Amino acid sequence: MAFALALASGSMHLAPTDLLRALVSPSDSVAGEIVTRLRLPRALAAFAVGGLLALAGALMQVLLRNPLADPYVLGLSGGAAVGALGAMLAGMGALAVNLGASAGALAAVALVFTFARRDFARQQLYGALDASPRLLLTGVIMAAGWGALITLMLTLAPQARLRGMLFWLMGDLNGVESWAPALLALAGALAVSYPAARDLNVLLRGEVLAHALGVRVAPLRRRIYLVASVATALAVTTAGAIGFVGLVVPHALRLALGNDQRVLLPASALAGGTLLLLADTAARSLLAPQQLPVGVITALVGVPAFMFLLTRGPGRKK
Repeated sequence: MAFALALASGSMHLAPTDLLRALVSPSDSVAGEIVTRLRLPRALAAFAVGGLLALAGALMQVLLRNPLADPYVLGLSGGAAVGALGAMLAGMGALAVNLGASAGALAAVALVFTFARRDFARQQLYGALDASPRLLLTGVIMAAGWGALITLMLTLAPQARLRGMLFWLMGDLNGVESWAPALLALAGALAVSYPAARDLNVLLRGEVLAHALGVRVAPLRRRIYLVASVATALAVTTAGAIGFVGLVVPHALRLALGNDQRVLLPASALAGGTLLLLADTAARSLLAPQQLPVGVITALVGVPAFMFLLTRGPGRKK
């Protein structure tokens, strides 16, 4: 239903019969060209990016054992933003912006992994404390550093490029054509992380108990971090820094469905993709032909919904 709404809505609204005709014979009409060349690639990219962010958020919340963790908590968004905005500031094209975002995200991943390598490598055999607070602190410090560089770039940016830079920072799916890498990354991230769902359930009880029950904690932590990092990097490279999805979707599903990762991981991917697909449809339809940053829509719609879920409390399923 969300895909049908996304393909039918926009500056040119299509009735169900017109939409079906456009999908069956796209070359016979202007509507067919609009649907297949513009709306369908953008809808697929929106679903893939939303799924990647929500899945990465669910994994980061397990890794850090903190429901307030999101895909950007370790500075991945900041690194990608510095690379992308640097390319924009230099007047480069879209390909250079994407490459800059990818390089910045990978640099952020490498820096966090370097500074917290002992936390990823050690097995916590004794004591009640784990390495999550140290890893979280490393990410927060890195994010603060990236944020300072972003502010400097925005201050130095000429007026003609400032709007595009701000749209990228708030998330923008306008002009997205390459949806396949993000969709393949979503399938790959699920394929790698889902087999570890049982071990993730045990890890939530603490590293000491997980090790006692036979879980290889250090390799599992590295796998979670790398999968979440790659998922975030692909999402940011495709659509910019879209906030809120990775934080709220897993937490809202946890309140409604419980904390079993065998359910939560695929549900996060599906719900995150659907949420961003609907938000992007609203972003390009509410004030058509003018388009809004999709991150604004996710926050405006998601905050009231999340507060409503919090007032209801946890669901009945445990």
